[in-house]
Amino acid sequence: MTQWTLDTQTLPKGAVLIVGAGLAGLYTALKLAPRPVYILTSRRSEKGAASAWAQGGIAAALHPDDSPESHARDTIAAGDGLVDPEIARILSEEGPDRVRDLAALGVPFDRKDDGSLYLSLEAAHSMARVARVKGDTAGREIIKVMVQHARSADHITPLIGWRAESLIPDGHGGIAGALARRDDGAMLGVEADMTVLATGGVGGLFAVTTNPKTARGDSLGMAAVMGAEMRDMEFVQFHPTAIDIGRDPAPLATEALRGDGAVLINSTGKRFMTRYHADGELAPRDDVARAIFAEIQAGRGPMLDCREAVGDHFPDHFPTVFEACRSAGIDPRKQAIPVAPAVHYHMGGVATDSYGRTSLSGLLAVGECSATGLHGANRLASNSLLEAIVFGGRAAQMILDSELSPKKADKIKSQPWLSITPEISQTLRTGMTEFCGVRRQSKGLNLLLGRIDDLIERVGRANPLIASRLIVASAIAREESRGGHFRDDYPDMAQPSFSSYITYDMLD
Repeated sequence: MTQWTLDTQTLPKGAVLIVGAGLAGLYTALKLAPRPVYILTSRRSEKGAASAWAQGGIAAALHPDDSPESHARDTIAAGDGLVDPEIARILSEEGPDRVRDLAALGVPFDRKDDGSLYLSLEAAHSMARVARVKGDTAGREIIKVMVQHARSADHITPLIGWRAESLIPDGHGGIAGALARRDDGAMLGVEADMTVLATGGVGGLFAVTTNPKTARGDSLGMAAVMGAEMRDMEFVQFHPTAIDIGRDPAPLATEALRGDGAVLINSTGKRFMTRYHADGELAPRDDVARAIFAEIQAGRGPMLDCREAVGDHFPDHFPTVFEACRSAGIDPRKQAIPVAPAVHYHMGGVATDSYGRTSLSGLLAVGECSATGLHGANRLASNSLLEAIVFGGRAAQMILDSELSPKKADKIKSQPWLSITPEISQTLRTGMTEFCGVRRQSKGLNLLLGRIDDLIERVGRANPLIASRLIVASAIAREESRGGHFRDDYPDMAQPSFSSYITYDMLD
């Protein structure tokens, strides 16, 4: 058996270990000043952060005619009966100030001639409230600013090149840090009084996704095997309009295009959304995704037609989408864009309160890997970046106001490298898309669960397999259709509504 090199590092008393360097992780780290912060990240730049791929922008009640109450109502309505109203209130009330924080840090939000923010309309919002950055580059530009500030912050120490793969127990049911691995197999055990998970989503578990392929639910697997409570794992949001040009991951045609008037047509040239939903192109994402999927299944290739709504302004207003199209030989000023649903966001995750506290002492979770009850069954467009900074900021303030209990690792020891081969990854991704995708049913889900168990028998409890198993098991248990979860064998919504909670030992 190969023996891997294992080094250990004990952080200073009261220091915080953050796992992940997307927006939630970096914003939390910056807000923790002057407390020492160490960030575990496998990336050397902002390019790999899933937050950097966000196009539409960041939603908040920033217009004089808007209100936090209106934003909260829209969030609750989009969540299809499962949003926690108190969490929605916190997001909508604290959101505007957090966006102003970003502006003060130097994020170059698009503005009108009078200096006011340019706000876009997106699906299921009752008014235009999405702040954009250089058209469709909000995520990339925000992360760029965060990385610059993090690099110059004296209280932040990056641990670059290490990918966290397990949490370290403290021997009393809590967490005392994380164990990470470098590409050459070397291991690093980091002992910390507080550990914050901020690793993003699960798109890489599916064959068609707009997320980085490395977004495979690692923190969900790490937390679950330690006994953390998970919430709403079955709710996966499929973005309706990934650009269907055979790339992995799929480039995204931002929802802001439809907000600006772009329409969905099929291969016959006819608009079809009003046949599926009264709100047409601006229906909630899950409805639009299922409508596009139905057109694909019927052999009527769906396309996003931006020619009239955007036209010659495309290169300036939506440069990211424009370049993606042109690289595939499509000129969206003159041609409709082929689209298909793709996994975009995970509403579920590690169950937390409004300060990021999980069911395990010494462990917080923020951003997409957490589940506060904000998104319910279906995330409201452009609430994701806002969630990262609102609840990342609240987690940081809670830590600053606390006297952290010292955490001592029960043991830090070497372990097998539980990675999955490209072959196993492809088997998993294909199965997740086929049986746990836009439309689901009992037979396929149970077949998939058996396949995942077989893979676990082969390679052990690798994090992507554990995360997938939790998603599939939760999808089997929810015998109704709601939000991003649609069951062909249970097409109706059950009453009363309920959020689902699961721990890994419930599956054994």
